Amino acid sequence: MKMNPVPTRRFDMGLLSAIEDAGLNASAAPQQRWVDGWLLRFSPGKAKRARCINALAAGRRPVIDKLAACEAVYRGAGLPTIVRITPFSQPSGLDALLESIGMRRFDDTRVMVLEDLTAIGAPPLPEGTTLQPIGLDAFAQRVGALRGSPLSQRQAHAERLAQSPVPFNACELRVDGEVLACGQFALEGDLVGLYDIFTEPAARGRGLASLLCAGLLQQGRQLGARQAYLQVDGDNHPARAVYHRLGFADGYSYHYRTADPDAI
Repeated sequence: MKMNPVPTRRFDMGLLSAIEDAGLNASAAPQQRWVDGWLLRFSPGKAKRARCINALAAGRRPVIDKLAACEAVYRGAGLPTIVRITPFSQPSGLDALLESIGMRRFDDTRVMVLEDLTAIGAPPLPEGTTLQPIGLDAFAQRVGALRGSPLSQRQAHAERLAQSPVPFNACELRVDGEVLACGQFALEGDLVGLYDIFTEPAARGRGLASLLCAGLLQQGRQLGARQAYLQVDGDNHPARAVYHRLGFADGYSYHYRTADPDAI
């Protein structure tokens, strides 16, 4: 399956590499190990970033042998083997090799970048609307409930946030006392990353996601961030339109491969 064309802006590759590192740090899972230059994460949560192979270095072993060793790890964890493919994946040609052995491509994801946070202002909230901080454990339960995630995935999310090597801050947007949207950001140096932006389906189309994201970005800026990033499904056009209006542009894309049809 081919990805949609990626309308990218020419960002500095050093910035994109730093964003890739920040994204890996923000999605760090307690359950992980290294296999010959590949970082294996096998958290039982919903996020594929926390339960996939990140091929960060070429290593010394033949790819097929290394992949077999990785499959044994995921089999032991009761999870499918999924490989995340980015512009930084190693060794060169890995994507084509995985395709040649029947691993299917899925979930085109865009990494969007905002180079200048000073362009973002926090618009005034309408009457009856509040943006309130929320603890990370409570946030994992909140966003999980909004998504309809099972308890096991909510608990895995909470565990990952509690043990994250970078700080997260979470907020919920209330309208007349009812929680209609929530989200969080991870802060690392000059970078702020938006994560888990979610709006109650019945409340979409009212500009709540824009208010939420602008508020989170403003908080990140106040804490020292100068640039922002986020990750979004390539076919999530409503969300991408919100982010484009905020000033984000596509930096690069990634996708996943697996031989397990149930994992797609």
